[in-house]
Amino acid sequence: DLLVSDEGYRGVIVAVADGLTGVAVDGTEITCQAGVDLREASEMACELGLSGLEFACGIPGSVGGACFMNAGAYGSEMANVVTECSCVLTDGRTEVLPLQKLKLGYRTSLFKEKKNRIITAITYRLAAAPPAEIRGRMEQLMARRREKQPLEYPSAGSTFKRPAGHFAGSLIESCGLKGFTVGGAAVSEKHAGFVINKGGATAGDIRSLIEQVQEKVFLETSVRLEPEVEFIGR
Repeated sequence: DLLVSDEGYRGVIVAVADGLTGVAVDGTEITCQAGVDLREASEMACELGLSGLEFACGIPGSVGGACFMNAGAYGSEMANVVTECSCVLTDGRTEVLPLQKLKLGYRTSLFKEKKNRIITAITYRLAAAPPAEIRGRMEQLMARRREKQPLEYPSAGSTFKRPAGHFAGSLIESCGLKGFTVGGAAVSEKHAGFVINKGGATAGDIRSLIEQVQEKVFLETSVRLEPEVEFIGR
């Protein structure tokens, strides 16, 4: 997920969701162009009786963005279902990369390490299963999300990566930061791992809050929290 500076971004932004939204199905494989909404991809897989993307049913963003950061939840991640990725290099060449070359790790990938490629399509290999069973798992996961996450407010999802041996939300809560605000931005009182927009928050508010949380958590626990959010612009 992105946090764009209040001053904007001096460069080109490609809105893949406006055009790269095609989907193709071949047996148990689904190929989605990069602009397909990840939640819609999980819904399509369910309707087709293909299991494997249930974990993604509540993750906001596109399939391209999910591959860029190897999005995951509830014990699964993109690396478990992706087989290959099509992309365009900044010099105009195209290539198709197999899973082994994508370097999918915890919230990282080849695309995050070397930002000279634009993802255009992702192929998932799934498994046949009764749609009712898939739907049941999706509903269970969404119920867990609604119970534990502040879905009633805008956010960029989980704000911080999970530090080794800890949980970011627990560390933030232990430092007394639940409900901490900067302008319209706040640490969620429902789940301290989420920074939410309670109304009128600027990008500056959100970034300042993130930095203050990082500083206090480090001072009190010696653990450095690393944002999952990508910052662009000045």
